[in-house]
Parts: sequence; structure tokens; C-alpha cells
Amino acid sequence: MGIPLDKAAFLALFLESLFYGVFLTLYWFTLFILLKKPGVQRQLLLPVATLLLCISTAHLIIDFVRGLEAFVSNVDTISADAYYSNIASPLYLASTALCVTQTILADGVVVWRSYMLNNRNLLIAIPGCIVLLTNGATGYYVIWSLSRTRPPFNVSPAAFVCIATFDALTMFNSVTSTILIAWRIYRTCRFLPEGLAAFLPVFIAVVESGALYSTGVLLLLLTFLIGSNGQYVMLDIITPIVGITFCLVILQVHFHGGGNSPTEQPAEPRGIITMLFEGEVHASAWNR
Repeated sequence: MGIPLDKAAFLALFLESLFYGVFLTLYWFTLFILLKKPGVQRQLLLPVATLLLCISTAHLIIDFVRGLEAFVSNVDTISADAYYSNIASPLYLASTALCVTQTILADGVVVWRSYMLNNRNLLIAIPGCIVLLTNGATGYYVIWSLSRTRPPFNVSPAAFVCIATFDALTMFNSVTSTILIAWRIYRTCRFLPEGLAAFLPVFIAVVESGALYSTGVLLLLLTFLIGSNGQYVMLDIITPIVGITFCLVILQVHFHGGGNSPTEQPAEPRGIITMLFEGEVHASAWNR
């Protein structure tokens, strides 16, 4: 027997709050580290991390408001199950829009990292940008389509296809970008005196972060395709998971890839790994 919609919504709120607490903690560690970093790490990664936190916070607030309306304010006039069934409500649309924006923003950073790590290769940037644009179009089309639904609030066939496409492309982008980044780290490290072993924590962090995010999106896609209410649980926790994976990579690179500025240690292997994620790698490192 599937989980009822009202119980799924309550579970989603609990898990989202839990993951948000993890994200908030990691964000403050990341903020402390990035404030000491020069160059692109501070100029790009800090605003992106802050924006991810703001979106995640707004998403949690909206879900709390929906929870209060469903289980407290409107409990005498409408059941919680009927309340959450209204996929055309402004609060649900706003929550979904924030989730779509959070996903596209994080995927954009991943594509940028893949592009920079692979020596600004347009063969990587162009397909990545096409996927992002397609995701943006399908994601916001779904929101527009949901806003036009009427009771009994069934998703239209076109919106169904777009939701599945959005999730599939998001997972594809995450998997391919993770593979490209991990492969680039391996290629660079194998020519260094210390080899890959010295940077294994960073390598593992990249793979695990990508796996965590991809698994979340895969579960979201599967629960959506089978029509399970578990999709609403996954939809709500994806937003803080995006921020968690984003911060985890930065923290692991700092603590295991070298915390010093690349201008201070341009020849150090750990400095090279740090520069990989700053996009300021020396030509000698790329030519290997």
C-alpha cells in the first residue's frame, strides 16, 4: 500500500528540515573558508552558495506555511490530503519553481567546473549549456502547465513528459559532469609525485557528492513514474541536497586538496588540485 499524500507531505517537511540543518551547517563552514580565498572561488562560489541557501530557506518557509495551512489553519474546512492534492495552488507553484531554479543553478556550476577543468573545452561547455537550457525550458513549462490545471488536478500528458525529461536530463548532467571532473583529477594527479593516493579524499568527495545528488534525482524520477506519493518527499529534500553536495566538494578540496592560495603555492601538488576547482591551473598541469 502506498503512503498517503498527507503523511508523505508531513514526512517530506520533517526530512527537508533535517537536510536543511545539515546544509546550513556546511554553508557556514564554506563561508568561513571562501571569505579567505582570493580570485574566482570568492567571486563566484560564495554568491552561488549564498543564493543556494536563500532558495533552500525560502523553499522550507513555503513548505512550513503549507503544512500550517493543511494541518492547522484549514483543518476544519478541507482535509490535508485534499489540500496537498491542489497542485495549482500558488504556494505549491512557488515551491516547485524554487526547486527548479535551485537545480538549474547548481547544474550550471557543475557544467562550469567541467568546462574549466577540461581546459575550457567547448565540446564540454556547449552540450552542457544545451542541457541546461532544455532543463530550464521544460522545468518552467511544467510550472506554467500546473498553474492551469483544474480539479481533480491531474497532470497533463505534456507536463508528465516534461517532468520526466527534466529529471532524466538533470541526472544525466550530474553523472556525466561527475565523471568528467573525476577523470580530470585522475589524469592530473597520476603525473604528480604523490600520485592519486594523496588526493583520494578529494576524488572520493567528488564521486560521492555526484552519486548522492544523482541518486536523489533517480529516486525522484522513479517515484514519479510509478505514481508514488514518495515523489513529494524526494522533491522537497532535493533542494537542500543540492546545497549539501555543493558545499561538500568545496570543503573536501580545501581540507584535503590544500587550503593555501594558488599564488602562494603554485608548484605544490595540493595547490594544483585547489587551482583545478578555481579554474586557474598552470599550463604545465594541463599539458600533462
